[in-house]
Amino acid sequence: MAAHDFNLLLATDSYKITHYKQYPPNVSKIYSYFECRCKKGSPFNEVVFFGLQYLLKKYLTGAVVTEEKIQQAKVFYQMHFRQTVFDEDGWRKILEKYDGRLPIRIKAVPEGRVVPRGNVLFTVENTDPEFFWLTNYVETMLVQMWYPITVATVSREFKKILAKHLRASSGSTEGLDTRLHDFGYRGVSSQESAALGGAAHLVNFCSTDTVAGLLMAQRYYSCPMAGFSIPAAEHSTIISWGRSREKEAFEQMLEQFPTSPVSVVSDSYDIFKACKHIWGDKLKDRVMERSEDSCLVIRPDSGDPTETLLQVIQILEECFGSSVNSMGYKLLPSYLRIIQGDGIDLGSIEQILQKLRDEGWSSENVFFGCGSALLQKINRDTLNCAFKCSYVESNGQGMDVYKLPMTDPSKGSKRGQLTLSRNSDGLLETLEKGVGKPEEDLLVKVFENGSLLQDYSLEEIRRKAQLTEEDEVAPPRHNGEHKGSGGGLHILNGQH
Repeated sequence: MAAHDFNLLLATDSYKITHYKQYPPNVSKIYSYFECRCKKGSPFNEVVFFGLQYLLKKYLTGAVVTEEKIQQAKVFYQMHFRQTVFDEDGWRKILEKYDGRLPIRIKAVPEGRVVPRGNVLFTVENTDPEFFWLTNYVETMLVQMWYPITVATVSREFKKILAKHLRASSGSTEGLDTRLHDFGYRGVSSQESAALGGAAHLVNFCSTDTVAGLLMAQRYYSCPMAGFSIPAAEHSTIISWGRSREKEAFEQMLEQFPTSPVSVVSDSYDIFKACKHIWGDKLKDRVMERSEDSCLVIRPDSGDPTETLLQVIQILEECFGSSVNSMGYKLLPSYLRIIQGDGIDLGSIEQILQKLRDEGWSSENVFFGCGSALLQKINRDTLNCAFKCSYVESNGQGMDVYKLPMTDPSKGSKRGQLTLSRNSDGLLETLEKGVGKPEEDLLVKVFENGSLLQDYSLEEIRRKAQLTEEDEVAPPRHNGEHKGSGGGLHILNGQH
């Protein structure tokens, strides 16, 4: 059920309060859809659909309209507009006719599904002709789906890069889901952003320090524990010992956590001296006593990520030696690994992993952490997310509607009622103008008249989002080309 203290009537852009007065007379249905538009030159050709279930459960399910909320909105909008524009009667009819439950229907791609850009991801329509204006009233909230979709998509792109290099340098992708750790909690704009973005990353990985994301996965996606962490030092726990006692600070970590992996940030003063003279000399025996299950994970946290990491791994090899795996790449001893969490994004992680391979090192040696590039350095235009009306009914007659601005044809919208299906080649396509077959539609009814109709678990979502062999080895895929015309206009693999 939606939160009692949340007022949906106040959760929209101001101008939408006036839109019920602007539609043509006798309109009885407004049908709109959400997509991630194609964008020439974008590095993202497909998206991971995730997060709608959270928004529906938290904000739209159940009786969300009450007399108290109507009065609160009435007073607020009177002050805000300085005139009477709020549709008090319309909202009260929803309260009286539906006990405050929203008469809309939402059909959506199952969460976790990977869909080429430019395809419909969900549709919204009113189920009662009296409340045609409600469809786009909820646009403001539903477009915020851009955030979890974008995080889940970026996270999966990281996974593709990691999988490619891990398989090439080790012969398998064992442990792939632990290779990228979410460091982003402190770098986002709010607790809710941390929760939603953190959960979106957990679609692809099970390694995180963002507790809010774990709690969201528990509460909204039926996952008791979606991610894991290990004891780790921060600079305050190291520098509080003083510069002259850095060795003692490191040793304390080994003593306090003898049986589990432990991560120690080692660049407080000089990362190279720390690796060579403390880890590789004064504490060498203590490090070598540990096992794969209790390995030391050294964390550089400054400098050029690629060059620093290469120097660190070379110093560690000099001190601890290395072996060669079945693919001919070098491995540090199993009790010793590195995590690079500074300066990581999709570009730098590819560069680092390629440079390691060029120098003969397996990707198995290194884990990664990512913060702002995963959860914060994105926006609605990263995937060009948009919500548009495509079909209306007036006087019992349906009409396909669209926008096609001459100043930017890329912002053209789809027409008519939409279905998402697979064509004869097995590729996903969006059929427009109502020509799709309902029995082949991959959009699933998830919400109707205030009720949640699907409840996906994170386990189900993860299965749908798994990488394929093609994801690991293929170069970025290009969107397909336009096919069809006239009454059967449709989208093939995301290209209008």
